[in-house]
Amino acid sequence: MTELCRESYILAHDLGTTGNKATLYDAQGELQSSHSCEYGTAYPHVNWAEQNPDDWWRAVCVSTNKIFEKSKVKPEAVKVISFSGQMMGALPVDKEGTPLRQAIIWADQRGVEQADHLRDRVGMETIYMITGHRASPSYSAAKIMWIRDKEPELFKKTFKFLQAKDYMVLKLTGKFVTDYSDASGTNLFDLRKKDWSEKILERIGISMKVLPELHSSTSIVGEVMKEVAAESGLVAGTPVVIGGGDGSCAAVGAGVVNEKSAYNYLGSSSWVALATQEPIYDPKMRTFNWVHLDPSLYSPNGTMQSAGGSLQWAKEELCSDEREAAEALGLDPYELIDLEIAQSDKGAQNLLFLPYLLGERSPHWNPRARGAFIGLTRKHTKKDILRAILEGVCFNLRIIMEAFEEQGAKIENIRVIGGGAKGWIWRKIMADIYGKPVLLTAHPLEATSLGAAIAGGIGVGIFKDFSVAEQLNKIIDFQETNTENMRFYTALFEIFKESYERLLPVFDKLSNLIEE
Repeated sequence: MTELCRESYILAHDLGTTGNKATLYDAQGELQSSHSCEYGTAYPHVNWAEQNPDDWWRAVCVSTNKIFEKSKVKPEAVKVISFSGQMMGALPVDKEGTPLRQAIIWADQRGVEQADHLRDRVGMETIYMITGHRASPSYSAAKIMWIRDKEPELFKKTFKFLQAKDYMVLKLTGKFVTDYSDASGTNLFDLRKKDWSEKILERIGISMKVLPELHSSTSIVGEVMKEVAAESGLVAGTPVVIGGGDGSCAAVGAGVVNEKSAYNYLGSSSWVALATQEPIYDPKMRTFNWVHLDPSLYSPNGTMQSAGGSLQWAKEELCSDEREAAEALGLDPYELIDLEIAQSDKGAQNLLFLPYLLGERSPHWNPRARGAFIGLTRKHTKKDILRAILEGVCFNLRIIMEAFEEQGAKIENIRVIGGGAKGWIWRKIMADIYGKPVLLTAHPLEATSLGAAIAGGIGVGIFKDFSVAEQLNKIIDFQETNTENMRFYTALFEIFKESYERLLPVFDKLSNLIEE
């Protein structure tokens, strides 16, 4: 790190699925303050998910002003602003930067027909080798094609398609830009060339002109404009570093900046990811690859749709007593839910949960997959149902982890970050199902924004390089594997995998009924 005054600060914003978190770090990379501001998601139809981009901007402005109020830091002390954001969306804006519709976000699966067209025009293996990803409705390409096919007049007015963080950068700087990591989640980006893929764009009839300018995650892409300074709470002229997609930012914030490092993010969605010199191409195409914030590295990844989202569903639909008690006691409802789960033994009395409430990405890539409880009997209680949810999520993540290991990846332990990392019972279940030690970082909730802050700090010279990440998020808890529990879970894991395969025809029939 350079010898800068402690009155130099980095402001990072993490635009997640449920809200924006603003974090303020000093020049030594120490967290000084944070503030979150929530926003909602609309689900107009089955497998659709949209957000209002004006809500993103409001959340950034509110959280910025609040963080200055809480920390007593003056806005002029901020030397750089950087961003992390949810990936794989599609927000069309016109030449003035005005959104033309609600943003279609990562969780949206409406573009099945368009993803099939992409696959047919280019070839699944070719797409996978070019982009590091298979063709899927999860990615931006299918969403852009859906807008073209279903909303042609709106498509004609579109100047650029942006991701969440890119829209915030546009609001602050007036620049239509993105970075390599976010671009690597579009199904339109050449992973090795680090450029938009002319071959794919030509085959599907999308012009490169509707895609933003590409930059490294540490690039200063502009400055805060005078016309938005007052509203945003920032000083005009403050440098803005583009930052990266949340997956790649999380890798840096978790300290995964060298080979053989791995981490597990547990939020609404969940993923297992590594840092490697080369992409990992899985012959079964179960996993995929981002560009790391460090452009010399890649971040092989496997992401499931509904991890913490499954537990959140249970909290909202099944745990009204816990929510009321937590409010009365001034606790987080999940603390009481953890205590209830701990009363259920491993395996939840042989109850399995398939965590496919939003279809699934890794490892199945099946938008028609559905959630299911298997083995439910009269003797099961709510605590068993809750435990089965955590175990089902971990079983699905274990499939992803094993896919990497089959291609030669060495995973000695797993760092865990995200909201789910706070759950001590979940970390214990993870260690027993994965068969690997689980390491809790000091700032599990800030890892993604820390990654963005590190990118920003490198961009303006506060930090020398990405190696600083290992110093800034220390390990504070080490959960060992219980060998006996692991053996039991390994047997149950085989039944979990078989259950999904056996239910595939049922998922298809249910989806066909809905479509009809």
